[in-house]
Order: sequence, then C-alpha cells, then structure tokens
Amino acid sequence: MLSRFEFRRRQFFDQIREITLRKNIRRIALLAAAASLLAVSCATGDQDGAALTSPLPTAVPAGVSLAVAANTAKVALTASGELGKLPFTVSSWPAVQAGPDVIQAFRGGSVDLATNAGIPPIHAHASGLDAKIVGIKVRSTPLYKLATAPGSNFTGLDGLRGKKIGFSPGQAQGLVVLRTLKAAGIRTDEVQLVELPSTKFLTALQAKEIDVAPFGEPTLTKYLDKYRVDGATAIDTPAVDALTVLWAPTSVLRDDSKAAAVAEFVKFWARGEVWAWEHPTEWIDAYYVKDQTVSVEDGKRIVATTEKPYFPENWNEAITWEQETIDLVTKAGFFGNSFPADELFDRRFEKIAFDAVSAPYRTKGQQ
Repeated sequence: MLSRFEFRRRQFFDQIREITLRKNIRRIALLAAAASLLAVSCATGDQDGAALTSPLPTAVPAGVSLAVAANTAKVALTASGELGKLPFTVSSWPAVQAGPDVIQAFRGGSVDLATNAGIPPIHAHASGLDAKIVGIKVRSTPLYKLATAPGSNFTGLDGLRGKKIGFSPGQAQGLVVLRTLKAAGIRTDEVQLVELPSTKFLTALQAKEIDVAPFGEPTLTKYLDKYRVDGATAIDTPAVDALTVLWAPTSVLRDDSKAAAVAEFVKFWARGEVWAWEHPTEWIDAYYVKDQTVSVEDGKRIVATTEKPYFPENWNEAITWEQETIDLVTKAGFFGNSFPADELFDRRFEKIAFDAVSAPYRTKGQQ
C-alpha cells in the first residue's frame, strides 16, 4: 500500500507527464498546420510558375473574349476580311495607344492584349506591373524624325545642344530621344528634356514651348503640311526603335483559355502585317486615308518608306536590344535599376508569329 507521500509524488509526476504530452500534441499540431500551409504555398507558387512554362493550349474554348488595343491590326484584319475568322470574340478595341495609357488599362483590367514599342514593357516592369511580351516584329530603319518648332533655325543633330526637347520616358519617342543624343555625342545635361506625353508634343511645338520632338507617321506629315510654311522641318535621326511588340498582363497569360486566344491573335496580327505590306493600295485607303485622314499621295509616300515586316525565329537579338534599352534608360536615371531583359518575354510564344508567315517575312532585310 502506497504511503500518502508516495501517492502524491506519483500524482504530481502523472500531471507533469500529461501536461508535457498535451504540449507535445499541440506542438505537433502546430507544426503540421505550418507544414500544410507551406505545402499549399509551394503548390500555389509552382502552379503560378507552371502557368508560364507549361505548353500553351492548342485550342481556344468556346466563349473566350479579349479586349485588344491594336488599332492597326484591327484595320488590317477588317480590310483583309480576316477579322471574322478569329476563333474568339474581341469584346472591344479600346483606343489606347500610348504606353503609359496601356499600362493603366492593363492595371484596370480594361485591356487584355496590346501592341506597343519595346519601351512600355520596361516601364511596366519598373512600376511593378507583371506583363510579358508575346509577339515581336523587328525593324532595322528609323521610324521617327525630329520635328522642329515653327521658326526654328537649326537643321542637324548638332543643333540640339541647349534645346528644349519633348521627352516621354515611357514611350518609344523618349527612347528615340535618348538614342539620338547618344549617337550624336550629346549628354542629357546639354539639353533640356521637357517631360510630356507624346500626345502633347504637337501643342507644345505649336506654342514653341519646346524646340523639337520626335514624330512618326502619319503625325509628322500632318504637322509639316500645316507648319512647314512657318519654318518647321524634320531632322533625320539614326535612332532605330527596333521592336513592335504584342504584350499582355501575366494574369491574362495564366488563364489557359485567354492564353490560347492570345496565341491565335499573334498569328492573325503577323499575317495582318504581311497583308498590309502586300496590298499597299488597299492599306493606304483603309488605314492612312480612312482611319488616319491623310491624303492618298501622302499615304503613298509614307508606305514607300515602310520596311518589310520581319518576324524572327528566335528572340535572342530582340532580348539583347531590349537589354541595351534597359541599361540606357536606367543609366539616364529613369525606371530605377537595370534588370535582365528576358524577364519581359514569354518565350512559349516565340515561334508563333514566325510560323504564321511565309519565308520572305522570316528573313531580315529581304524586300
């Protein structure tokens, strides 16, 4: 028979063992819960990553729609009769063109896919928007010229020193300015970069608030038609804006149905560019005359300077060019620090445009 002391001693140690056991059970439960959360987190992360590395879907499900900001593609596909053949619905064609505006539209979910130059995806990355390039067209000749204000008295790149230059850092026009200054051996502190959206360049030139701004066609033609008589002119620049891109928010590309539709649109976009090149008369009428309201004669002159579309088989050179651009703009103090350019590309789409066009449009430089 146990003494009272021995009984209480055993009772005490039994209570200690029970408390310890409960603590161990609670600890095990907590560890199990943490492991479960970690597994879910890892699975989610793997799933998100897999959405941009797994093969693209081969068919577009019924009922898929995209909002596409690509006006030239819309005009080309309409004029060629190909628009009705898209295997999905274009819910809208938002009239959003400037890179910063497209970025805001991506953020707001009002645009799923857009066409721009190579600089807006860099701007988007710097601003924290996750988006990827899914199609590229490459050019090797300058697309822009530097339009001067009425009454300007300089006609060459050397005359840029000390001038007020319209500058939009998030658009192709801003990149053209930086590349032009670099080519001319002019430092950015030797000019006045006046930050404006490109849509404000025309007004600023008219009011002589800036001395010069980069214009592409048909804006350049419209401007010179009106202000050449007052002394406005255009200065050639060696700066090449090498890339036209199709790009989309990563959230769109993680949706298999929409990713399939994007892949199909890349094909139609590339073939639309080819159709415009091969049908200049119809293209001038549909785009330059009816959509952009310039004359047939001006349309012919613009088309005569247009470069044959080229869709490369791989994107290595495009990524190198984009890296040079990233390094240039970040060194100039825009968009933070440099980063690897390949982060901007979804290479699952790499050969889609190339495969969609015929041999002449897969080779650089051949007319």
